[in-house]
Amino acid sequence: MDTQHIQMAHGGGGQLTAELIEQVVLPALGGPQQAGLLADAAAVAVGGEKAAFTTDSYVVWPLEFPGGDIGKLAVCGTINDLAVCGARPVALSMGLIVQEGLEIALLKRVLASAGRTAAEAQVPIVTGDTKVVGRDALDGIIINTAGLGQLLPQAQMGFEQVIGGDKIVLSGPLGEHGLAIMNQRESLGVTGELASDCAALHRITAELLESLGDQVRFMRDLTRGGLATTIVDLAIGAGRDIEIDEAAIPVNRTAWAAAEILGLDLLTVANEGKLVAVVADAAADEAVKILAGHEVAAQAAVIGTVGPESASPLVEMITRIGGRRVVQMPYGEELPRIC
Repeated sequence: MDTQHIQMAHGGGGQLTAELIEQVVLPALGGPQQAGLLADAAAVAVGGEKAAFTTDSYVVWPLEFPGGDIGKLAVCGTINDLAVCGARPVALSMGLIVQEGLEIALLKRVLASAGRTAAEAQVPIVTGDTKVVGRDALDGIIINTAGLGQLLPQAQMGFEQVIGGDKIVLSGPLGEHGLAIMNQRESLGVTGELASDCAALHRITAELLESLGDQVRFMRDLTRGGLATTIVDLAIGAGRDIEIDEAAIPVNRTAWAAAEILGLDLLTVANEGKLVAVVADAAADEAVKILAGHEVAAQAAVIGTVGPESASPLVEMITRIGGRRVVQMPYGEELPRIC
């Protein structure tokens, strides 16, 4: 593999992405020494109070897909990055890079979707920028969104808060976003309902924190790299072994069938409306109840347990047939341009 130039796999959200951030980006910008320890949003002091700030860029193709489009995706993705860090989203910015020749009708649909999503979430888009580039520079639209949020006083989360015996709660089935896009893009012909799970999760995270307080140890939304990347990051960050139960993971049968066709592991496929929460053992049932009270998390379940401290943290999954499998972070990019 060419190690001197950027590869598409560097954007896949797996091991290569982490290496790029750790070896190239962070040293230049003065950030943390380990990319895996970065949160989805940064806490910054504003007038004596702490706020959360995040940014993300979206390059999905096709621009419109079952369950959403690049506009909805950009709004939900940035809201969720604030939400899982324990913040109440306050405002968003939106920067557009548009390809010369793009149909204005398509641009209008994408922007209308973004505006509608922001209005439903009650998180306004307050500023932005628009640039146009040549026909050969990109495919359609790239959207960058930044988000500002107010940190909730109940949020006391971080890898250092995670202890042995804590439970891992997943809000619903895996892989629906990435596989819905691949089904459309590649005309796989997978029948049945298969739509992106793209959704804003800030109301769910706020209710979890308001109800359970510091019993919520950690949260992250599952995007590039899927559950596998998040769980491995968690194990490394907390310095603890983790065990998950495959039989407890909620399944969308259509997504599972699509993954089988493509030879993909659902643990590594991207999601855009799912989160993992680590909660105290005593709070696990209540956490599931809170999540299941929201339509987007109706299939929430406890899927694993945090184990003892370890110098070489390992994530193991008990398979449906009773075996054990080591869960690893994906190396590069399995599904291009899905978020």
